Amino acid sequence: MSSPRKFAVLGNPVKHSLSPRLHALFAQQTGLNIQYEKHCVEPDAFSLTVAQFFEDGGVGLNITLPFKADAFALAGSRASDRAKAAGSANTLWLEDGLVHACNTDGIGLVNDLLRLQLPLHGSRILLIGAGGATRGVMLPLLQAGCAHLHIVNRTEAKAHALAELARPLASPGVHVSASGFASLDGAWDIIVNASASSLAGEALPLPDTLFGPDNIAYDMLYTRNADTPFLQQARRAGVGQTSDGLGMLVYQGAESFRIWNHVQPEPVPVLTTLRTELAESA
Repeated sequence: MSSPRKFAVLGNPVKHSLSPRLHALFAQQTGLNIQYEKHCVEPDAFSLTVAQFFEDGGVGLNITLPFKADAFALAGSRASDRAKAAGSANTLWLEDGLVHACNTDGIGLVNDLLRLQLPLHGSRILLIGAGGATRGVMLPLLQAGCAHLHIVNRTEAKAHALAELARPLASPGVHVSASGFASLDGAWDIIVNASASSLAGEALPLPDTLFGPDNIAYDMLYTRNADTPFLQQARRAGVGQTSDGLGMLVYQGAESFRIWNHVQPEPVPVLTTLRTELAESA
């Protein structure tokens, strides 16, 4: 039997990462022999760790916090358009002995929204937060054909700064706007929480009228078996549909797997398995 193709996820912390299990399921599904590990990396050791991994025959790396910007910088001009738009990368690999990078977070979100049978073309999307998570998904959402993308954040200036970055990425006729919470208005088909509020257990200063029976609240965070604080808030306000970000995790991982192995895995069975395993371990 041939030696396994070697992969890993680098981050700090990385203890609770589901990536090894996720990619083991993809490998099982596609018949590939892989080894996927997770490594907690000290802040000053990232570049050296990446270099050593590839020198030792590694094939591909997933990168999580706090190293996504460092991963993007390593690739330089060899970063994909998605990585350049995000200013960060979560997927690294070698071509011709050089590090290449992509950001699969945004396409992961888009593909999970499509799994939920949401019509992205012509939709009005509200993105909550103005950090790296928001920046990472802007381009794929715009490429999916949304009609209006609005960014809202506690610090309004940060929301406007991201909107300025997004506008050149938008097709003609697509509206990109921004505001603080106090001046937020309008009706939105898809409301995506890309902030860290659920991680902190905080409610967001959103009016109940924002959520209605015809829209969906989507939290990019996932939990083991309960709604996040944001999804609880949306449900209480009468939102029609909710989803956490476990599907986004699976779909972004599927895109990394495709880039590395040139094989397209089927995410839905893997998502079903992970959902069951998380519920059983809670």
